[in-house]
Amino acid sequence: MRFQDLFGKKKPVIACVHLLPLPGAPRFAGSMQTVYDTALEEAAVFKRQGVDGLIVENFRDKPFFPDRVPAETVAALAAVTREIVKTTALPVGVNALRNDALSAIAIATAAEAHFIRVNVHMGAVVSEQGVIQGASHETLRLRAALRSKALIFADVGVKHAAPLADRGLPAETRDLTERGMADAVIVSGELTGAETKPEDVDIVAAHTHLPILIGSGTTPENLHKVFTKADGFIVGSYFKKGGRGENRVEEKRVKTFMRKLKSLSGARLK
Repeated sequence: MRFQDLFGKKKPVIACVHLLPLPGAPRFAGSMQTVYDTALEEAAVFKRQGVDGLIVENFRDKPFFPDRVPAETVAALAAVTREIVKTTALPVGVNALRNDALSAIAIATAAEAHFIRVNVHMGAVVSEQGVIQGASHETLRLRAALRSKALIFADVGVKHAAPLADRGLPAETRDLTERGMADAVIVSGELTGAETKPEDVDIVAAHTHLPILIGSGTTPENLHKVFTKADGFIVGSYFKKGGRGENRVEEKRVKTFMRKLKSLSGARLK
């Protein structure tokens, strides 16, 4: 399976389903039913407004584990992801924060999801969790062993982090493409919700043939800056009340964003 097989020729909008705190997390409220209900309600909003795909994240499980997440997180993520796959019939991905690509591949395989996002696929970064190292050698081997069709969307220039040794976006991008065997590359801003620099997208595009996704900070106001440069957009914070990632999804913001995307798409076709 390829990126184009999932989304065709369109520039997909992939909305983040930021789950409520899961069992084991400090802020878990004690009810998985509430987690299910909230996730499915927000997934329904996204589908109703024409979003092209979803990515399920344990976004509210802070502070995050730097690599492997515990069994209870894997179980909860898998269960909710499967429900979203069944009820939406959209392409669905998994991001096991902060950087558990092995669990994400296993969850995607079991839940019949379609892709994963991995923040540090190769190299090493310094983050709020300390030093995080990529494990592409393990992730790709597990995917092969499971005969999984899940695609790997990998970040370059990882947000909330700095490279342990800065090799530059060109080298990182080439390695993700050629040695990391990623299926798409994600370019983001410095932090969650921070605008992605158009010049960073240009640099990445010059060093990969893979689809490029904007991973943070896209809004109706700045979408025109990167629309022609990117192959798709991952949107989380903007869809929330006040544009804050911790808040609940607000349908009118989703509608506004999708209307702007359609207007740009129509202008491009003329």
